[in-house]
Amino acid sequence: MEIKRMAMAGTLESSDVQITIEPGNGTIAVQIDSIVLNQYGRQIKAVVLRTLEDMGVTSANVTVVDKGALDCTIRARAECAVYRASEFEEQIPWGGVAR
Repeated sequence: MEIKRMAMAGTLESSDVQITIEPGNGTIAVQIDSIVLNQYGRQIKAVVLRTLEDMGVTSANVTVVDKGALDCTIRARAECAVYRASEFEEQIPWGGVAR
């Protein structure tokens, strides 16, 4: 899936995550700001990368602002941001792509 424009999903509320995705330069770059970065930073990055891989994204700049979200929330926000950024116009198969 091609990232065509900048898009965002999520909030900055407690237990949520805000993910911003924009077109990249041929690679996937992930920047994370989290209240639990020392404990879970690697896991957060792995969840984001796995979700993007499952969706066929090969080039993107991703910014993650985490407020203690669970993995399922991170996946959902990443998936939503990708659909918005790719200007996906068909029926969205929520939860069907990023497993």
